[in-house]
Amino acid sequence: MERRHHLWPYCFGQRALFGNTASAKESLFGEAPQRQHAGKLLSFPLGPVLAKPGSRRRRGARDRGEMALWMDGNYEITTDREREDLDAIAALKESAAVELKEQGNKYVKMGKRHFSEAIDCYTRAINQKALSDSEQSVLFSNRAHVNLMLGNYRRAIGDAEEAIKLSPTNVKAYYRAAKALFSLDMFMEASSLCGGGLEQSPSNEDLKKLYAQIDLQKKKHEQHKDELSKAVDTAKVLSSAFEIRETCSTLPWDKENAYTREAIELYYQAHYGSVLSKRELFRFLLQGTAVSLAECGFDEDNDEDHQAEMLGSSSSIKWMKVEEKKTLSSVLRRSDYIIPAIPVFYVVSTRSSFYKEFKAGNWLQP
Repeated sequence: MERRHHLWPYCFGQRALFGNTASAKESLFGEAPQRQHAGKLLSFPLGPVLAKPGSRRRRGARDRGEMALWMDGNYEITTDREREDLDAIAALKESAAVELKEQGNKYVKMGKRHFSEAIDCYTRAINQKALSDSEQSVLFSNRAHVNLMLGNYRRAIGDAEEAIKLSPTNVKAYYRAAKALFSLDMFMEASSLCGGGLEQSPSNEDLKKLYAQIDLQKKKHEQHKDELSKAVDTAKVLSSAFEIRETCSTLPWDKENAYTREAIELYYQAHYGSVLSKRELFRFLLQGTAVSLAECGFDEDNDEDHQAEMLGSSSSIKWMKVEEKKTLSSVLRRSDYIIPAIPVFYVVSTRSSFYKEFKAGNWLQP
């Protein structure tokens, strides 16, 4: 019995393959092929019909016209038929790639809902590897464009860079790579790609506009970095000041080391102050503004120009120590602290001869 190892019927030298060229191209590189027979479409998988179990392939299989489509990379072409097969396959793949590209372009025009389908078409066209470098560059650039619109910036950069490798004159690829980099705040790289595109097309308005945007944003970014750096440096100085304050050097005028950090205390005078006249009160409230007393309707003639009345008696006046960790705001909110126009605090050294007199209440401010 004759052993069989046949491939499905084909006719590369003719116009048709499995019925018509359109279905053939899609069948060969997409879904399972369909062959029209007796008015019906018969589907069968892509691949050879396997020989019966136990059978062996005849050495003359190639002579019977084995299809070049399934030749491996090391196969040596020896016949005109095989060359024709390969030429036909190449033409078919090229035609399929072109159609996939056009279909991808249509999906892009149909809107965002079809962007994933556009990417699929461009990817399948790229995988045909049947077009020239410049045409492949367009495919990568088109896919970069869709990824850019979807916000897939890293993928867009990769596709655009591949497009530039294949065709260094692809200006759109430079633009799309630069725009994706710009979206990721990679200003130096984006500026470099913009410059490369402008070298290819100095009059390109889109590249000029993008280059100006990148340059402006880069300057703002650098300014922000400088401001941030200065703020960090200031914070470090202040932080170090707190860290080393216990070991601060002696003040130049403090010959006896009486006013070192651990020897000083801070006080304010409680229950002591004076009542301000209405005129003085208005003056303080309006201080720092462009409004005068006359403009706000204040009548100085009707003001009681009395002497400031002192509050508190010698028995109620106390010196209140300020805790080191208290904030100025918390001290000023104390009900016993009457602010004398501006906050006043007294620094006293525990090592001075004055300290005992001060603590005993034998000293009052002049």
